[in-house]
Amino acid sequence: MKQINMDDLVQRVIDELSKKGQGVIHFPEQKQCGVMNPNNPEALELAMKRTPARIGIGRAGTRMKTGSYLQFRIDQAAARDAVMKTISPELIESLQLPVLHSRATSMEEYLMNLDSGRMLSDESARWLEQNGDKNKDVQIVISDGLSTSACEATIPDLLPALMQGLSMRNISVGKPVFIHKGRVWIQDQVASIVNCKVVISLIGERPGLATAESLSAYMIYKPDANTVESDRTVISNIHKGGTLPIEAGAYLAELLEEILKYQASGVKLSQLRAING
Repeated sequence: MKQINMDDLVQRVIDELSKKGQGVIHFPEQKQCGVMNPNNPEALELAMKRTPARIGIGRAGTRMKTGSYLQFRIDQAAARDAVMKTISPELIESLQLPVLHSRATSMEEYLMNLDSGRMLSDESARWLEQNGDKNKDVQIVISDGLSTSACEATIPDLLPALMQGLSMRNISVGKPVFIHKGRVWIQDQVASIVNCKVVISLIGERPGLATAESLSAYMIYKPDANTVESDRTVISNIHKGGTLPIEAGAYLAELLEEILKYQASGVKLSQLRAING
């Protein structure tokens, strides 16, 4: 039996639609049930609402329906773009963020050499030493990480909410900085340079096919040479389909206040919170 090339099939569908003057294909934002005559449509609809997984998409023979396949390709392209594209200069300018760089000189190096994203470039380290706000309670680091799309979708709402929450609690904050191609551990170096009590990294997470816009926040109290991963407190899934950016900003401010209160983060913070009720 001759195997069908799905890419050719999709292109033929697009060509046919173009002939009919429908060159633009619109996809609904909400999930569409592709199962014909489901036994329990209410249960299927409920299940589809509760997960971003591709359930209830139906099939055409042994294959995905064309619409489902095209949506899959769109999501795959969005995930790839999230990793490879450069963050909008307009966003950085609008937030007035100083721009620093890790030692990764290209996305290929960033992906293949993990250590290159864990340290500031020599020039950026010197800039931070000379211009960073020193001895503050909190230092905020924003990084594109593995998803530029996550920063662009969440930071405009999250950062003001976080800054406002910290201000309301009289917590001093160093000027936030943006680091290109930074990984989580780069926050340890930043903290050592500016001598802050807590450093928080807002970093784009590895995109998936459910969303390419998920951001995580990593916090640690006074990292040093003996720091281990369990010392970090992590809040993940910040995006429009998870924890909303504005809500996340308010919650992170509250959490940072607790970290300062207990002078601990990660597992140690959880233990102290449990002991003190």
